[in-house]
Amino acid sequence: MKFLRYLLIGAIFGITLAKAEVISWFRIYEMFKFQSFHMYGVIGSAVVVGIIVIQLIKRNNLKSIDGEPINIPPKAFSWARYLIGGTIFGLGWAMTGACPGPMFILVGNGVGVILVVILSAVLGTFVYGKLKDKLPH
Repeated sequence: MKFLRYLLIGAIFGITLAKAEVISWFRIYEMFKFQSFHMYGVIGSAVVVGIIVIQLIKRNNLKSIDGEPINIPPKAFSWARYLIGGTIFGLGWAMTGACPGPMFILVGNGVGVILVVILSAVLGTFVYGKLKDKLPH
């Protein structure tokens, strides 16, 4: 029963992204060709909301949905980390037409071929786990 609320939130989130056309390959293609503001507006709005929510969590010592304190540890800034990671992420997004969240929404919308992308993402995560000690962080 505990996980039912997460399933419900995930379903609402998935429906919202599908209706906002965030999972649309065409919208992603437009974004990478700088032809439309749609995706930049959605991503920019998410960044602004994220900044505000993180500040509210930190300043008000808010707790999780289970009542546990939320601890956000600081990370050291590294140009290499963000440049390399962002480039790999962006290339994968451009090649597949989907970032990690919408991949699962696409499965729910009947786009079965995206399972190849999901399996590739899982494999990439596994490889990263094996190599992370040798990579710049």
